[in-house]
Amino acid sequence: MKTFTDKVAAITGAGSGMGRSLALELARRGTHLALSDIDESSAADTATACRALGVRVTSRRLDVAEREAVFAWARETVAAHGKVNLVFNNAGVSLCVPVASARHEDFTWLMDINFWGVVHGTQAFLPYLTAAGDGHIVNTSSLFGIIAMPTQAAYNASKFAVRGFTEALRMELELSRSPVSCTCVHPGGVATNIVKTSRIDDSITAFTGVDPQTHRRRANKLIDVTSADAAARQILAGVERNARRVLVGPDARRVDKLARLLGARYQAIVVWLYRRAAMSVKRPPVAADARTVQHESSTRSTN
Repeated sequence: MKTFTDKVAAITGAGSGMGRSLALELARRGTHLALSDIDESSAADTATACRALGVRVTSRRLDVAEREAVFAWARETVAAHGKVNLVFNNAGVSLCVPVASARHEDFTWLMDINFWGVVHGTQAFLPYLTAAGDGHIVNTSSLFGIIAMPTQAAYNASKFAVRGFTEALRMELELSRSPVSCTCVHPGGVATNIVKTSRIDDSITAFTGVDPQTHRRRANKLIDVTSADAAARQILAGVERNARRVLVGPDARRVDKLARLLGARYQAIVVWLYRRAAMSVKRPPVAADARTVQHESSTRSTN
């Protein structure tokens, strides 16, 4: 796909972050848009901004976890625009919790959006992309679809799943000589709302030594590496060259090299870094009476 002019693109999570930036960048390039987001008003705001750039835009509220709703949106998109050439399965959420404390319903919530949302979007739009004779699927994985991190097991699982799903899909499309291709996107730290809206379990305080709000503030600083607008341009450049994988941002490229060089040994480095960070956390001083109780307890345990 060497040009986006007069193409039609469907984007999930278009109300903010990379989804909004992708919509605006595509609109500047003459692409007509079908936008969706769980937050209907934010999707409408993006749609208004894109219409001002002279393209046709439709928007609606969509929960990508609802399979039938995603298939209905695909039908509506083709009915409104006559065709669809690109789908960006971009919507995603985050969950920070140690495995031992994770609730089944939290895992289900995250997987329904991050993984099944990608599957639903791919299967709903693939027949229409094929019919258009010129199609591309862009699925958003993550830096954490390349390496794993403590307290991110659910998120890692979803993003590794997106990676495996997309890579298998790409090979199937090539084997069948389909007019559709696909790309897996691995963003590093991109300044979006994902940390702001993430679920952070209280149990991380005992695990990391910091409370959820402190953890959220630190995470927000870590993701402020690449702007959403720059990320959108990198993703579209990947589509233009039909890339199998797009690493967004310098941190994603560094981590990818590290994972290739070290293999599974990178885990030992992550453990060391976490322990070092935990040692640097300033904990409140123990009161004198508490120290006495601790000493007496220790003495009794050794007798």
